[in-house]
Amino acid sequence: MSTTLEQPKKTTQELEKVVIRFAGDSGDGMQLTGSQFSFTSALWGNDLATFPDYPAEIRAPQGTVEGVSGFQVQIGKIDIYTPGDEADVLVAMNPAALKSNLKFVRKGGNIVVDLDSFDDRNIQKAGFVINPLEDGTLTDYNVVEAPISSLTKTALEGLQLDNKSIMRSKNMFALGMMYWLFDRSLKETEKYIEDKFKKSPALAEGNKRALNAGFHYAETIEALPAMYKVPPAQIEKGLYRHVSGNVATAWGLMAASERMGRKLFLGSYPITPASEILHELSRHKNLGVITMQMEDEIAAVCSSIGASYAGLMGVTTSSGPGLALKGEAIGLAVMAELPLVIVDVQRGGPSTGLPTKTEQADINIAVYGRNSESPAVVLAASTPANCFDFAYMAAKIAVEHMTPVILLTDGYLANGSEPWKFPHTADMPSITIPEPKKENGVYYAYVRDAEKLARGWAVPGTPGFEHRIGGLEKQEKTGNVSYDPLNHDKMVRTRAEKVERVANYIPDQEIIGHGDGQLLVIGWGGTFGSMRTAVTELQHANRKIDFAHFNYINPLPKNTGELLARYEKILVCELNLGQFASLLRSKFPGRNIISHTKIQGQPFLVTELKEVILENLKD
Repeated sequence: MSTTLEQPKKTTQELEKVVIRFAGDSGDGMQLTGSQFSFTSALWGNDLATFPDYPAEIRAPQGTVEGVSGFQVQIGKIDIYTPGDEADVLVAMNPAALKSNLKFVRKGGNIVVDLDSFDDRNIQKAGFVINPLEDGTLTDYNVVEAPISSLTKTALEGLQLDNKSIMRSKNMFALGMMYWLFDRSLKETEKYIEDKFKKSPALAEGNKRALNAGFHYAETIEALPAMYKVPPAQIEKGLYRHVSGNVATAWGLMAASERMGRKLFLGSYPITPASEILHELSRHKNLGVITMQMEDEIAAVCSSIGASYAGLMGVTTSSGPGLALKGEAIGLAVMAELPLVIVDVQRGGPSTGLPTKTEQADINIAVYGRNSESPAVVLAASTPANCFDFAYMAAKIAVEHMTPVILLTDGYLANGSEPWKFPHTADMPSITIPEPKKENGVYYAYVRDAEKLARGWAVPGTPGFEHRIGGLEKQEKTGNVSYDPLNHDKMVRTRAEKVERVANYIPDQEIIGHGDGQLLVIGWGGTFGSMRTAVTELQHANRKIDFAHFNYINPLPKNTGELLARYEKILVCELNLGQFASLLRSKFPGRNIISHTKIQGQPFLVTELKEVILENLKD
């Protein structure tokens, strides 16, 4: 039953895009809250991009800045490439969340706080001396002091739930408020709640009550004078799903396995932020996927090499520290010339570094980080959705060229999400397995394809194709162990040339612009969204700049040198101390390559990129 009240008339404003940030303790369910808001917005038809921001501390004290978990999403009726620089709305569930996230809110924005959490104890734990709701700290913002905790308790009265379970429902109250504010439906989240808590009807009812209570509270209070509408985006028709980079990576690998007709084997050791790929692949045994959680990183990669030797599509996943440990075994795959995909979900380093924060500082180890001459193909995904495409391409290149391929993603891509259009199988490139061949009835393990220099992939136990491979240098053609100096020289050069010839099978580097700009801005990997947005906005302001974003790192696209030669100045922006810029300088000496770097565990902001681009246009 509901009672109709006389309500103040509220206006409705239409927005092209809006940024919402949810923040609270790790146990407050902010990741779930943000994910549900994103999912509902995707169903509505908005384009979007998300940025989950996890605390590095596993068990930080409750109410402290170190334990704050955040989730930012930008939704729009226009193309969205980033989760946004500044939030239009911040939901802060306690003082610590407010303290650590206030810097992300634009002046004049809306801040919704759980008033019940602003007691003296929590204020002090957050590092405030005076209550920030009373000392003028929030003068530049529209603040909604909502007693979320107490209203949640009231809404759940009569249910057989303990106080802890009731308090864990307050995130749904906050979500309900945002659903009203942005004219979202409660239907899909109610369905999610019912599915999630189907074994606990009281919890399901409690969360649904909290969700509806928050919606109706926002509808009645005068502190929120307007409802905002963000219409659906005009996007290409098709079947879409809201997908994270890690899930997209897993699906791309499965698609490649299915396309080539070989089972997928993943040997992995759990590590943040790559573990979700293991989790996702382990759910698909019905598709023939084999996953094995190993005791360490070395065992993980070695098991995958063994799987590739046995004729399976061998994959191993990790982050920077794990990639370092896998180095010698990757060299074994280079020497044996076996297909192997190594997914490196980059994070802040060195060593354990910033395990929950993003970085893209693993180019050097991916390209050079093995002993001796040990070349591997290196690719880099650039959006959560195209992690699917480049995981697929990594598997295709690994198999067709019989070589290890390292796929670089990062924490920003892995945990972030966006709408992803399901591809048609017919539109995906074919994968051709290099068949082993005999000469005069005899099989030689290192007889090569003339164009790709790839050897055939013979499965052990196949009659007539018996062979041995290993980590010692091989004799050309036969694969027998050889210490001959000239043979070693030739095999080293052949393996390097095989990797270089991959450039013949990848697309030319494209640019966004007219090809004759005053400045070429270059990025690679997960910085695409912020860089594309910054460059596009400046191009619309008639600035003479072009943009090139690289996904193929080693080898580089064949037209890279010609492209760089068109510009007097080249600005490379990356989340490290200039590794890709150094790679380009080494390949193309004499080019005026300038490096702009950031290494703070956070992605680029559009505003900071625009500033550095404009600064380089002044010269």
